[in-house]
Amino acid sequence: MHPPFVLQRSAAEDAAAPRDGASRSAPPRSLQRDDVIVLLLAELAPGALLWGWSRIVLRSWPLRAVPGLRFARALGSGQRGGFGLKPSLSRQGLFAVFENEAAADDFLEASPTVEAYRAHAGELCLVKLRATSCRGSWGGQAIGVSAQAAAGSPVASLTRASIRPQKALPFWNRSPPAEVALERAEGCLLAMGLGEAPLLRQATFSVWESQAAMDAYARSGAHQQAIRAAMQGDWFSESMFVRFVPLSITGRWKGRRYG
Repeated sequence: MHPPFVLQRSAAEDAAAPRDGASRSAPPRSLQRDDVIVLLLAELAPGALLWGWSRIVLRSWPLRAVPGLRFARALGSGQRGGFGLKPSLSRQGLFAVFENEAAADDFLEASPTVEAYRAHAGELCLVKLRATSCRGSWGGQAIGVSAQAAAGSPVASLTRASIRPQKALPFWNRSPPAEVALERAEGCLLAMGLGEAPLLRQATFSVWESQAAMDAYARSGAHQQAIRAAMQGDWFSESMFVRFVPLSITGRWKGRRYG
């Protein structure tokens, strides 16, 4: 519905990031929990736009009785893959954290929510993940780290932030070059910009061929300059940087079939 938070941090930047402000109250990085994450990406069919927008309005309320669900966010997107200030009427996402993999699998295989998205979407992509690292929080919630990345295997990244209103202008002035770099980055298998609220609560999800490919983007000029400015300028009231091992990617997104 709205433009993404497009900045991603390298491991070195994570280690060097300031510890003041929002990060002081962030949950510990070593949080151990058997969390499994599901990210749903949907391109709504032309006749399903009203249904899709009702998902954004209702937020996580339709999911209140899902077994094993610990945290969920209904997300909109912007145009051009989610990147830009103009909202998309048809693209949206759902980010959900489950207590264990069995609960995540039950949701993917038998949930009325997933079946409803299948019925209303022209394209649907379902991603199941475990976190290998997590810094910060989302709505006060952290993600448990329960996996390790294997050398040369695909990895994924989620970056999200609540942008301080007075910092919105410098944030969006820095975004376009980083967006272009992400869209053209070698080894990027999937990238999607998502938003929880207009302009100020943004996220970017991406999947990469390898850790080396993701780190190469994280060290790129436009991105590195943007994230350094964000950290030094205290742009965010809350932020979360997560890296994952993809357990499965199925469906179709932007014309590409996965799984």
